[in-house]
Amino acid sequence: MIHNPRLIARLDIKGNNLIKGLRFEGLRVIGSAKEFAKKYYKQGIDEIIYVDSVASLYGRNSLTDLVDFSTENIFVPVTVGGGIKSLDDVQKVLRAGADKIAINTAAIENKKLIKTISDKIGSQSLTISIQAKKRDKNHWEAFKICGREPTGIDVIDWVKEIENLGAGEIFLTSIDQDGTELGLDKDLVKLVTESTNLPVIASGGSKDVDDILRIFQETDVSGIAIGSILHHKKIDIKMIKNELEKIIKKKT
Repeated sequence: MIHNPRLIARLDIKGNNLIKGLRFEGLRVIGSAKEFAKKYYKQGIDEIIYVDSVASLYGRNSLTDLVDFSTENIFVPVTVGGGIKSLDDVQKVLRAGADKIAINTAAIENKKLIKTISDKIGSQSLTISIQAKKRDKNHWEAFKICGREPTGIDVIDWVKEIENLGAGEIFLTSIDQDGTELGLDKDLVKLVTESTNLPVIASGGSKDVDDILRIFQETDVSGIAIGSILHHKKIDIKMIKNELEKIIKKKT
């Protein structure tokens, strides 16, 4: 377990709305993205990740308005993903106030973009989103286009390649678990964290406080991004933090 585990709110966005689906399908509107982001900030979340869930389908990112709002109302690191496909797109989002950008489809389709962003902007601002679907024991395939299209790329091979190309962080989502509230995929998280020196954020299927604590304790994950159970008020940020503090104190 790392010394400074991060709790991250994952907000999937369509237009101005916060949405959530099951395994990247059946997206339903939950409410105002701005209001939920502001609420999580006030409740003590460490970071926020905004994902434009339909951006890669339409080839654009439309979150600059939300990022503008965040710079004035939310004072924790903000990562923005979805539809970012060029260095110009990256610079536009960062100028709007984002701390980091996350790319998936563009990185898979143009691997050189990873190195370009790392060289021009810095790896500290570059998160690679990996959407992983289990194919068999200890084998996951990387998907693109918001988890809709298979790539034929083995997740662990991809993890090693993006590290060599200059990525600064991995945002790992289990497609199989996403939105299920059945628990994070520990096998996937453990395999990825053991295959890279990059910090890894785990996402997809958080069940409850015990599930989150288990992943922090049994893997080297840097952070956990929580969506569905947070949006549906099934978990409390302060409660998780209090339990994490107890565990850290016991280890020191």
